[in-house]
Amino acid sequence: MGYNIGLRLIEEFVAKTGAQRCQTFKETAEIISKVGFKIFLNMQPVVTNWSQDGKSFSLILVDNPLAEFVELPVTSDSKINKELWYSQILCGVLRGALQMVQLDVDVWFVKDALRGDEQTELRLKLNKILKDEVPAGED
Repeated sequence: MGYNIGLRLIEEFVAKTGAQRCQTFKETAEIISKVGFKIFLNMQPVVTNWSQDGKSFSLILVDNPLAEFVELPVTSDSKINKELWYSQILCGVLRGALQMVQLDVDVWFVKDALRGDEQTELRLKLNKILKDEVPAGED
């Protein structure tokens, strides 16, 4: 569901901001943090934990508006405790939006305040830059 939202959200983002294509993945990270999250969620995550090769980073969400009035159930089911990420939709939105600008990324949660962690942390990893291709049959 989040992926499909991201596919459509990028059009609105470009229309509202008039943003041009980013030249580096670091520039993309800054735009996501300072502009994208600000427009759609009225927050600004911190970009941190860059990998040595510059192909992955973390977004630290100081306040997650999607989890503001949420309390996860305390359960003995270890599968729920290990696999339930309440704000998982954010991962799909980021993956879908970046796919539309030719960036193939993996996005996942590292920490979540709802699970008792100090902060919520999303990790993004650039797999590859997709080639701009004209669909078959079009000139």
